Amino acid sequence: METINTKILNTDTLCPAAEHCGGCIYQGTAYEEQYAAKDKAMRKLLGKHDIDESVYLGMEPAICTGGYRNKMEYTFGDLEKGGELELGMHFKGRFMSIITTDECQLVPPDFNRVLRATLDFCRERGYIPYHRKTHLGLLRNLVVRCGVRTNELLINIVTSSEPGFDEDAYRELLLGLDLDMQIVGIMRTFNDSVADAVIDESHKLLYGRDYYNEEILGLKFKVKAFAFFQTNIDAVERLYRYVLDVVPDVSGKTVYDLYCGTGTISQLMASAAKDVYGIDIVEDSIIAARSNTELNGITNCHYICGDVKDKLDAIPVMPDAIVVDPPRVGIHDKAVGMLSRYGIDEIVYVSCNPKTLCINLDSFRTNGYEIVSIKAFDNFPMTKHVETVCLLSNTQRPKKESYITLDVEMEDYYRIKNEGKNSTT
Repeated sequence: METINTKILNTDTLCPAAEHCGGCIYQGTAYEEQYAAKDKAMRKLLGKHDIDESVYLGMEPAICTGGYRNKMEYTFGDLEKGGELELGMHFKGRFMSIITTDECQLVPPDFNRVLRATLDFCRERGYIPYHRKTHLGLLRNLVVRCGVRTNELLINIVTSSEPGFDEDAYRELLLGLDLDMQIVGIMRTFNDSVADAVIDESHKLLYGRDYYNEEILGLKFKVKAFAFFQTNIDAVERLYRYVLDVVPDVSGKTVYDLYCGTGTISQLMASAAKDVYGIDIVEDSIIAARSNTELNGITNCHYICGDVKDKLDAIPVMPDAIVVDPPRVGIHDKAVGMLSRYGIDEIVYVSCNPKTLCINLDSFRTNGYEIVSIKAFDNFPMTKHVETVCLLSNTQRPKKESYITLDVEMEDYYRIKNEGKNSTT
């Protein structure tokens, strides 16, 4: 294992739910063993997809093995049918059962305090959890988020629209807790959807604001309640530094930042690039990205809300560089084909799911790209998850004397497309 000053979690105080919660599969395992198991799994996966091991640059060990998560989404329910109210994670292998996780080792202590206080509050009042089959009941989720650099805490309780929840008493309970962080917002989100997910059908502020502030590599970010944001700030700063090193020189060039979230990578590249275009399907993320560029005084980032495969044609200029950072499901095959047809020299792929990364790499190779390098990062210790950064190179780029022909053709395409948009007929 590469030598690094990894801060190791005190394994003398393991979470009592670790055996049954599906999150921390490695809790109680020496970190060296965790690291070796993840690295071995990466190499095995690459071999399964016929990816030459020589392109694999290994895995960066964790910076810290505990207390690193800045977001947790808890679920209300019961462990046994008709049993006492619980608040926490799904019991491993039993989808309908919930186990209370108020001693979780992956989150700051304040998260556990807020969970415990919320659960006691709801038990005392006899509130009923939402049932996933009957679709009746009040309580659905508790979402807690924090700014690691700013020490700000945002709390969001998710309920159905059934009456009876005492908002005033809940607000006063939370504001009276002895916490390390400062509560900057308390929200109540209403969700009557049958989907087992946190869906913002409407929400109200019980206190403060609906976002928290964070800082990454000198940039400031407002993170809205439902916006995607990286969950391990120390580790993601290291990851982004590596991405910036891998991305080709973008000085004076046009960059696409696809699946851009709140625009972190966009804004980090903006100081050198001519223009950066970001696309993300989550409206809250795009709203936050636009707000963040203004907050940081950046004027050359442009954001579009929608599915990448449907919105690429909405960008008025072709790219010189592309960075993709999709969700766990990876990139739709149609989008892979569209990105490949731009024919640019290199594409940087950031992934939180090596399995879907490898599936997408099979498609990129079919479309004329080869894998230059893959580097893994253990940003989620105690769990099975890793982040990866892959550099792809175009094997079918025309020879230098053909560049001018290609560029003229593409310029004509975009000129005609833009003329069509501007036409009044």
